[in-house]
Amino acid sequence: MKSTITFLLAFFALSIVVTAQEDYKDKRNLKEHFTNTEKHEVTKLPEKEIPIGAKPRNIILMIGDGMGTAQLFAAYTTNGGMLNITNLPYSGFSTTQSADNYTTDSAAGGTALSTGQRTYNGAIGVDVNKNPIPTILEIAEKHGKATGLVSSSAITHATPASFIAHNVSRNNYEEIAADFLKTDIDIFIGGGKSFFEDRKDGRNLLKELEEKNYRIFDSIYQAANYHQLPMAVLTASKHNPTYPERGDLVQEGTAKAIKILDKQDNGYFLMVEGSQIDWGGHENNTAYIVKELLDFDKAVGKAIELAAGDGETLIIVTADHETGGMSIESGDFENGEIHAKYTTGNHTGIMVPVFATGPGAEHFTGVMKNTDIFHKMMYLFGFDQ
Repeated sequence: MKSTITFLLAFFALSIVVTAQEDYKDKRNLKEHFTNTEKHEVTKLPEKEIPIGAKPRNIILMIGDGMGTAQLFAAYTTNGGMLNITNLPYSGFSTTQSADNYTTDSAAGGTALSTGQRTYNGAIGVDVNKNPIPTILEIAEKHGKATGLVSSSAITHATPASFIAHNVSRNNYEEIAADFLKTDIDIFIGGGKSFFEDRKDGRNLLKELEEKNYRIFDSIYQAANYHQLPMAVLTASKHNPTYPERGDLVQEGTAKAIKILDKQDNGYFLMVEGSQIDWGGHENNTAYIVKELLDFDKAVGKAIELAAGDGETLIIVTADHETGGMSIESGDFENGEIHAKYTTGNHTGIMVPVFATGPGAEHFTGVMKNTDIFHKMMYLFGFDQ
């Protein structure tokens, strides 16, 4: 009897943790109208021409989680008909289906982008037989490139996890956190601190990271004057707040990562995620979606400002899937207004946009599979597995 009670308590505690990390999927806060009163300017692209056939030293992959064309055009409308994302000169579409479902989740979608293989929904860096697959971040690391992750969610959440961890379930956050110790990632920025230090197994991964010479910070501000790698910036116990409550974390995290990775000798791979566009889609909350996408667009602008001018950096902007079945009923460019409708509180199977600039950007046009993005990055980096 005692063992049964212990098991039930443990199961209940685990359920609370999982629910706390995934409960945004169940919230419904229908808001169809939004007016943007704070338009931002777009960053000017460098005039320097990149020759066709050039290959990058660095790749920055930026993922707007849940960002379909309607979400993108809603942000474009409310920002007065301009975005950094839509200014990128090459564009196409990506199909997003997973191995076991017409409609992917973020774990399988992220794994397709990070490994070049489609897998089952819920899988983190493993194939359909639950075997680990090398990710682009791990492969870049093996080839001597510096690596980084930035996310507005917990860094252990599905999309960032799929670039660094290997697990049969996206819900195994503590196991995913432990996988960070199996790599030599140079910088990671996001929430999820509790999965590193307040664990069921009693391990303190923050101390283990420090033993690997990582400096641990609680905010970008705290890390502002530190410029040595490796470092971890864990900005929240679990997920970060919404925008603008969390401040300019995504923009500042992107800038911090680029500045510090760019000093490394062999180039770098960086993945940046705007996580909460998806969460607004689950809520059918137009204001939430657009604010998050505008914040993500500012991070894209920061990447353009800091990296596009060197002629060595490929910037790719895409999504893992669309969320909400969002459609635009009406809008006003001048007043920054949008009115949207929704068909679901979940993901959909429609194609998502892909944009690119820099050496190799011409490869990211037309209709491609999400797995093609991985293979194109591998080719452009000159890697084989």
